[in-house]
Amino acid sequence: MIQIVNLITWISVLLLLYAAWTDFSTWKIPNTLVLALVTLYALRAVAVMLGSGDAGAALLSSTGIGGDAGAGLLMFVLGVVLWAFRLFGAGDAKLFLPIGLFIGWHGMLPFSFFLLVLGVATLLMLRLPVPLPFAHLAFFMRIEEIRASRKVPYGVLIVFAALLTLALPLGRN
Repeated sequence: MIQIVNLITWISVLLLLYAAWTDFSTWKIPNTLVLALVTLYALRAVAVMLGSGDAGAALLSSTGIGGDAGAGLLMFVLGVVLWAFRLFGAGDAKLFLPIGLFIGWHGMLPFSFFLLVLGVATLLMLRLPVPLPFAHLAFFMRIEEIRASRKVPYGVLIVFAALLTLALPLGRN
């Protein structure tokens, strides 16, 4: 079962990176991508329950599926509130649900810290001018579009904060 959980986690990481890329390039996160991530988490949860000696503990503990579901729902509600105040896009709000599921209850504090640091760093970087030798590259041209529109693709920051949280030694196995 551990191999299945690891495989699902790696597929989820690839989908999260794709979500970051689509948000960066188009300011959109597809619904199908969010649904795929939630489905992958459900498959992961089933594999964890089947591989666990104590299904009750795997289901109801704060480090188990119950804590993950609580974190996912709390983060989704937070995302919807931020969307309602026009601070986030709808895709960013939707992405909070699978992120919360994968990082779990105990990953919320490190996730929040990483998101804060990445957000501040991004805002500072958007204030810096692009060096002229690199201004013709597509990546930096996109940065200029983002700067001109004043619409930050927060999905990129959310994904990288989640990946940093998952990479922590105390993170999810």
